[in-house]
Formats: sequence, C-alpha cells, structure tokens
Amino acid sequence: MKRTAIFPGSFDPFTNGHLDVVLRGSKMFDEIIIAIGNNSSKQRYIPVEKMVEVINGVFRDQPHIKAQAYKGLTAEFAREVGATFLLRGLRNTTDFEYENTIAQANRHINPELETVFLITSPALAAISSTIIREIHRFGGNVDDFIPFRISEIGDIPAQ
Repeated sequence: MKRTAIFPGSFDPFTNGHLDVVLRGSKMFDEIIIAIGNNSSKQRYIPVEKMVEVINGVFRDQPHIKAQAYKGLTAEFAREVGATFLLRGLRNTTDFEYENTIAQANRHINPELETVFLITSPALAAISSTIIREIHRFGGNVDDFIPFRISEIGDIPAQ
C-alpha cells in the first residue's frame, strides 16, 4: 500500500524550513503532496498558482513530491487524494499547541488520517514565511531563506 502524506499550509512563501520537512518526510513516505490551502483569515503575498508552479519547479527531479492547491477542509482533501498521513513541522512549543488542536480536529473529520510531526532542524527554526515577507516587502534579500529565487515569482502584487 502506497504511503501518501499531505503537507498542508499556506506556503506564502515556501521556505527552507518547509523544504527541510519535505525532504526528511520523503524518507518516510512514498508520495508527498504539498497542499497549498486557501486560509480565509490570511491575505496572500504570492498568488497560490505561482507558488504551486515554483514549488513544483523546486522538486522537478523528484516526481514523488508535488504541490497542489486545494480549497476546503484539509482532512477532506486528504481523503480525496488518498492520503492517510498529514505531515507537519514544529519549530517550538507554540507550534505544537496549535498543531495538536488541528490534528485532533482532522482526526475527528477523517479517522484514517494520522498526523506526523517533525521537529524543525535547529538552524531553520527561526525562519517563518511572515518574517520573509516582511524582509522582502521592505527591499531586503531573502535568498538565504527560500529554495528558489524570488525573481522567479515575477511581480508580486502591492499589498
């Protein structure tokens, strides 16, 4: 039986921390779908379609890893794509509290869905999409924090 995991998030943008979790998770799962959800409480910095394209470019030589946009509940999306695992990265105890609550809700909606947590590598724990957006928004160089060139995105709409 194929072990498929989804790695859900807004990935706005996809960071080296996210990359680390996916690469480490790829040793445990046959397929990983980087599932870019539409969080109704967040306004995006980088359009979803563009982020899907860029992430798929990052993993172009690894066909068992792909990005895909989705709408609706993560647990339902997992069921739709045949994933029985949810992969999540934890940077700190605050992340754990938040992720634990979501894992319990997902398990209630989809009892076949098992959440697997990976502790972020220490060198990457301080990286967050929020910080990267702020650095970029004010003209700073974010190349050390993301696994692609921000120029690949093209014009990022003004906020």
